[in-house]
Amino acid sequence: MALYQRGRTWYADFYHGKTRVQVSTGTANRREAEKFLALRVSEVERGEYAKPIRITLAELGKQYMDYAKANKRSWLRDQQILEHLNGAFGHMLLPDITALPIERYKLARLEAVSPATVNRELAGLKRLFNLAEQWGLYRGRNPVKGVRFLDENNLKLRTLSEEEEGSLLRCCAPFLQDLVIFAIYTGLRLGEILNLKWEEVDLDSGIITMVVRKNRRVLEVPLNDKALAVVKGWHGIRKCDYVFYNPGTGDQWKDVRAGLKKACRLAGLHDVTWHTFRHTFASRLNGNGVDLVTVKE
Repeated sequence: MALYQRGRTWYADFYHGKTRVQVSTGTANRREAEKFLALRVSEVERGEYAKPIRITLAELGKQYMDYAKANKRSWLRDQQILEHLNGAFGHMLLPDITALPIERYKLARLEAVSPATVNRELAGLKRLFNLAEQWGLYRGRNPVKGVRFLDENNLKLRTLSEEEEGSLLRCCAPFLQDLVIFAIYTGLRLGEILNLKWEEVDLDSGIITMVVRKNRRVLEVPLNDKALAVVKGWHGIRKCDYVFYNPGTGDQWKDVRAGLKKACRLAGLHDVTWHTFRHTFASRLNGNGVDLVTVKE
C-alpha cells in the first residue's frame, strides 16, 4: 500500500484481494490522506470494503433533487444553487473536485454575487458531499472543509430609495411590478410570496395570516393600501389557489429571479436582489417608528 500525488491531491494505492485499487483521497493534506488509506486498508481486512461508485456532480445532483423535492419545502433554492455548481463542477467526478477548484469557483462567483450568496452555494456543495458519503457514493475528506467561507458584513444592508423603486418598477413586466410592490410593502420573502394562497388572505380586514414553515408560528401581516391593491387586482383574475400565478400556465410561479435580474440591469441597479425588498421594508418601518408585523404563538 502507498500514497502518491497527482497535482496537489493524494491518491491511495492498495489491494482488495487480488485487485489493485487506486483512488483519490480527496485531500492535499498528507496526514489526512494517511488516515484515509489506513481506514480503507482496515475495511479490506474486515471484509467491509466496497469500491466507491464513479459519479459526477451532475449525476449526484439529480439524485439529490429527487431527495430534496420529497423532503424539503425550499427545494427550488437548492435547484438554483445546483445550476451554478453544475456550471463549474457538473462534468467532474466527485474525487476530482478538490479545494483548489472550489477556491477558484468562490473567487469567480464573488465577482457576480454577494459573499452571502457565495457562502450559501459553498454550503450547498458541502451538503452534497456529506450526502454522497451517507449514500455510499463518495469516500474521503469533504473538500469544502478545506475552503474558508467569506465574511458577511450584515451591517451593510442594501435598501431602495423611492427614486430607485420607481426606476425599477418602470423596467419590470406588469406581473413583476406587482410582486416587487408586494415584497417592499409586506417584507415577506420571495418563497412566502410565491406560496401565498387565497385561504391565507382576508381581503375585508386587509390581513394575511400564514404559518411560518421554519418554526410553525402564525404570522399576521397587515396590508397597507399599496399591498392590498395588488392583492385585490389578482383576486379579480384568480385562476388557482395561489394568489400570484404564472399567466402562461395558470399555476404557481416556480421562480421569478431571472425576470428581476433583467429589470435590475435595465434600471442600472445591479446589486438589488429580493433580499433588498425585505431590507427596504424594515428600513422604512424603522424610519416611521411603526411595527406592522406581529407574531402570535
